[in-house]
Amino acid sequence: MSAVRRVTTGANAEEAFGYSRAVELPNGLVLVSGCSSIIDGDVVEGDPYEQTVNAFGVAFSALEQLGLGREDVVRTHMHITHARDVDEVGRAHKALFDDVRPAASMIIVEGLVDPRLVVEVEVEAYRQGGDRTERSGEDRTERGEATS
Repeated sequence: MSAVRRVTTGANAEEAFGYSRAVELPNGLVLVSGCSSIIDGDVVEGDPYEQTVNAFGVAFSALEQLGLGREDVVRTHMHITHARDVDEVGRAHKALFDDVRPAASMIIVEGLVDPRLVVEVEVEAYRQGGDRTERSGEDRTERGEATS
C-alpha cells in the first residue's frame, strides 16, 4: 500500500493547478484542501451561513471517499473576506461541529478566487487507530478517484 493516499473530486481546479482535494498520511492524519461554495464547477451564492455549510459539505464529500466523516474532524480553518461575517460563519460551524468540537481558526483574508465567495474552509481529520495499513481490507476509496 502506498504511504500516502490522494483523493480527487474532479473539480476543474484540481487538474488545472495540480492538487488533491484530500491527502491521507500513513499515521491517519487527513488534510483536506481549501473548499468553498463551488459545486459542480459553479459558484453557489448565498449568505455566509449557506456558503459555509456548502464549503464544509465539499470537505465532507472528500472525507467520505476515505471512509471518514464529520466526527473525525480534529481541526478547521475558516478564511472569510469580511469581519461582518464572523457570527454567521461561526453559527454554521457550530451547527456542523458542536458535538465534535475540533480546534478551529477563523482568519480574515483580502479575497478569494471568486469575488462572490465569502468563505473558504480547510479541514484536518484523523483516522482513529492511526496507521491504516494495520487494518486489512480497509481501502474505501471508490470509482478510482483516490490515487497513489
